[in-house]
Amino acid sequence: MSGLPSDASALRIALAQITTRVGDCVANADRVIEMMARARRELGARVVVFPELTLTGYPPEDLLLREDFLAQCETQLARIAEAAGDMAVVIGAPLRVPDDAPPGLAITNAAVVIEQGRIVARYDKRALPNYGVFDEKRYFRKGRSACVVPIDGVPLGITICEDIWEQRAVREAAEAGARVILTLNASPYHRHKTIDRERVVAERIDDTGCPVVYVNLVGGQDELVFDGRSFVATADKTIVSKLPAFAEGLGWVDVAASGAIVAHGASHTWPEGEQEVYSALTTGIRDYVRQNGFHGVVLGLSGGIDSALVLTLAVDALGADNVLAVRMPSRYTSQMSLDDAAEQCQNLGVRCETLPIESVFESLQSSLSGLFAGLEEDATEENLQARTRGVLLMALSNKFGRMLLTTGNKSELAVGYATLYGDMAGGFAPIKDVPKTLVYALARWRNQSLVAGRLPIPLRVIEREPSAELRANQKDSDSLPPYDLLDRIIRAFVEEDQSVDDMVTAGMDQAIVRRVVRLILLNEYKRRQAPPGIRISRRAFGRDRRYPITSGFRPE
Repeated sequence: MSGLPSDASALRIALAQITTRVGDCVANADRVIEMMARARRELGARVVVFPELTLTGYPPEDLLLREDFLAQCETQLARIAEAAGDMAVVIGAPLRVPDDAPPGLAITNAAVVIEQGRIVARYDKRALPNYGVFDEKRYFRKGRSACVVPIDGVPLGITICEDIWEQRAVREAAEAGARVILTLNASPYHRHKTIDRERVVAERIDDTGCPVVYVNLVGGQDELVFDGRSFVATADKTIVSKLPAFAEGLGWVDVAASGAIVAHGASHTWPEGEQEVYSALTTGIRDYVRQNGFHGVVLGLSGGIDSALVLTLAVDALGADNVLAVRMPSRYTSQMSLDDAAEQCQNLGVRCETLPIESVFESLQSSLSGLFAGLEEDATEENLQARTRGVLLMALSNKFGRMLLTTGNKSELAVGYATLYGDMAGGFAPIKDVPKTLVYALARWRNQSLVAGRLPIPLRVIEREPSAELRANQKDSDSLPPYDLLDRIIRAFVEEDQSVDDMVTAGMDQAIVRRVVRLILLNEYKRRQAPPGIRISRRAFGRDRRYPITSGFRPE
């Protein structure tokens, strides 16, 4: 639907779900101005609402401590105001505190209201999250009061992200006369997050009786992925005008002076389960690679399940022409692995190169033979192969300007089943937060959709027993418990902070639990040196979980 509202007395509000680039205030402002023009031209919108900290991208982190960065924000905010014309705009940006404010932090996380080409109101975020991936108390002063702005006779209450998770800010907006709540969000994705958002919004509607217009950021930013999925919740808690997941979108809703929703735009279907996770991973890869100035990626393709999934994700995110796969066989690499890797590249249309590592491996062994004389072979020789591969892949990355993707999963990273400066070498780790059992589930889901009539991932890759192929007849099960049990322990200890006793009470084997927990704690030093990767769980290895490297803590 476009043009003016069907009810001339209604206020049309546009929801502008956009992708931003952290720190690039000029490009972000360009995108805002473009979306403002679309909202006016295509929807006949009177008001357009953008996500939290749209102007800076989220999270801007220590850029907020720079005066020159804040000055850029102010310049671009003025530019947006000038371009707004007769539209009202509600947009997230950092604002300096007034000169008469109490001493303390100098900026707030604000929602700026622009009308008639000037800033007419500001709302300062009141609930500053300081847990998980959030550090807002490091940068922002807490807001102290509600903000209600009447536009064309409709009193609009404004909140920002975490505010809606706490009862007070929304309740006080309603008490100040709001009939509709606009909430600007930079709410990062993790599995099942949508359920939590809808529950919390429903609770705020129960508190106030006010419909909620929920506008969220979309796109990848380092470890984080923002899934969009903006929506409107009516006074009876019906979810309408659902914007797409993991893509930009523009929606609308018509609101009467009473706050009643009188019309709304169409709704998109949101992905669930493996499709949702897969979409998050491709979004994270695409935006990390492109926003960091790379036009393609390279990865080592072993013929195993992890690299097979990463290859498919990269092709879906960037296109086959932008992906280079490299087979690097050693004396322990099976013909099955080589054949499966070649078949997958052919199925996906990906360029596949082969760089045998045997001569390099032998040369390194020869160099070390004097110092290693009389000593048995152990993990040292296994790691030497992985590090040889890492050196070759990094050389290709440097020479051809392609970002190197690593292929390790969360299960391996948790217990240290990975080699520093070997298979952990690279610029980005797409499945860093994906446990092994989910790797298999994602591979099976992706195989439901063929590529030119062929399976994206050969069935044998999914069905064969996993192996690192760093020694003769090696299997993952030689060193690790079954992955379904391993992933249960990792989830319990890392994501849920359960104790050993909790897990044993839940029926897990005590000896295995103790061993896995010990490995998780001992391998913090490895994880600290791993490349960033996409967060899909409530607690990933990264900015969520900050354990000391040197620690005497042993839960038993």
